[in-house]
Amino acid sequence: MSTEVWPEGYDRLLLGELDSTMAEARRIAPDLIRPTWIFARRQTAARGRRGRVWENPPGNFAATLVMRPGGGPGVAALRSFSAANALFEALAMHADRTALANKWPNDVLLNGGKVAGILLESTGSGGQVDWLSIGIGVNLIHSPRGVTDTAFPPVSLLEETGSRVDALEFLSTVADCFATQEAIFERLGFGQIRESWLENAARLGEVITARTGREDVCGKFETVDEAGRLVLSTPRGLVRIPAADVYF
Repeated sequence: MSTEVWPEGYDRLLLGELDSTMAEARRIAPDLIRPTWIFARRQTAARGRRGRVWENPPGNFAATLVMRPGGGPGVAALRSFSAANALFEALAMHADRTALANKWPNDVLLNGGKVAGILLESTGSGGQVDWLSIGIGVNLIHSPRGVTDTAFPPVSLLEETGSRVDALEFLSTVADCFATQEAIFERLGFGQIRESWLENAARLGEVITARTGREDVCGKFETVDEAGRLVLSTPRGLVRIPAADVYF
């Protein structure tokens, strides 16, 4: 007997193989009626932030939620924190919560390694977002090989915990968790989402380095502000960073 829980008000598109769930989201977005999860057992051209390749071996999780959140791009971008909270809670059903952590801006760590990543894309006009895509990749079974970013080596849920989770089952879990986060966002605003994210933030209160592409900013990780920016305490005062790669 199935114990699957699928959130009310969300559709889903289940596929065996395609180029990428983010690309499919762009294709279906113009005709979108309700928020829709796009799931693929295998992606042939998946990518992560800043155009990086995201490997998706069989058994790992690849999905994109495409939705019409309303509002401007700044507010839409805050859904990355909602997605991270949802991912954290979904993974915590199969791993020790204390081994998981949210890494700003949009990764989830397991035992210090990267187990999941989030990618956002949107389009709009007149200061309003027409649609938003939230791409999620999770190493459920395999950790990709040959990754050169050794600061946060990829890890998988199975390798770290011994817990084997089917990707389609994980979709139902993370979709349900995200629906809860979205309901909180709509009722209470970003403040509550932000507080939940910070409760599980990696290296909060410690010295970290943010690499912006123009400079490296080193300072104490104080918080994430109401705009989702990283706030570091540095010798030159508080620095608010909208986008960067973070290193510990």
